[in-house]
Amino acid sequence: HVQLVDSGGGLVRPGGSLTLSCVVSGETTTINAMGWYRQAPGSQREFVAAISRAGTITRYADSVKGRFTISRDKAENTAYLQMNSLKPEDTATYYCAKSVAVVATLVGSYDYWGQGTQVTVAS
Repeated sequence: HVQLVDSGGGLVRPGGSLTLSCVVSGETTTINAMGWYRQAPGSQREFVAAISRAGTITRYADSVKGRFTISRDKAENTAYLQMNSLKPEDTATYYCAKSVAVVATLVGSYDYWGQGTQVTVAS
């Protein structure tokens, strides 16, 4: 069994920054890729970023490339999403997830999810 707890969301002005964290506990040996997704009201959950176990492979949605950075600290079983130059359209609930794949962008590749953390970008 694996548990993911994501945190770090909040209200930020356009152009601001936030860093989300995802702490993983339990059977961490099954964890390979980690990913971040987001879901706005009335929309489907969409891929944001993913990182391989060693942190050497990353993937980003086109909408966040150059603004968001995914990273992970294996020693602390924690994944991060650094979000810069935030825009109102980044407003959503953000979820971290883990996968047994090397790196994954498809939502179906992830088997455990965090509870979500709300990010609101507004002036």
